[in-house]
Amino acid sequence: MVPLATLRELFDYNYWARDRQLEACAALTPEQFTRPLGSSFSSLRDTLVHLVAAEWVWLERWRGHSPTPREAEDFRAENFPTLSSIEQSWRSVEQGVRQYLAGLAEESLTRPLTYQNLKGETWTYALWRALCHLVNHQTYHRGQVTTMLRQLGAQASGVDFLVCHDRGFQK
Repeated sequence: MVPLATLRELFDYNYWARDRQLEACAALTPEQFTRPLGSSFSSLRDTLVHLVAAEWVWLERWRGHSPTPREAEDFRAENFPTLSSIEQSWRSVEQGVRQYLAGLAEESLTRPLTYQNLKGETWTYALWRALCHLVNHQTYHRGQVTTMLRQLGAQASGVDFLVCHDRGFQK
């Protein structure tokens, strides 16, 4: 099991890295931001919307609610026309995640988390595994964001975990 202090540190890193990438995206034109680039999600915008949507879905599951496909429709890419609209929603989700993490006790990390995914399938994992999954998921797609930024000729910031700490990040 991963200790709660480590999980909190990983989420701090997650938001630090997200902020570096949002800063890099701010230099793009609206056309660049929504340009299809042929990745898992069509554009930078679509990828960022997927990231905030995933955090929202997992936060809801951790709180005991399995979102329905209809509820998840609020996180369609077209509902987020600008970087600012994504960032605003993401800050709200981040606040919820941080509040959730602040209220956790070490012993709760091993409890089973059972939820229905958006396909209606039921899954059960230890809570700590679901928390790790989300951070890992975000890291995976941040790699795609970095590639897309480079494809568009933008400067992509280093967002490695060790870079975060090398630059004096402390929470």
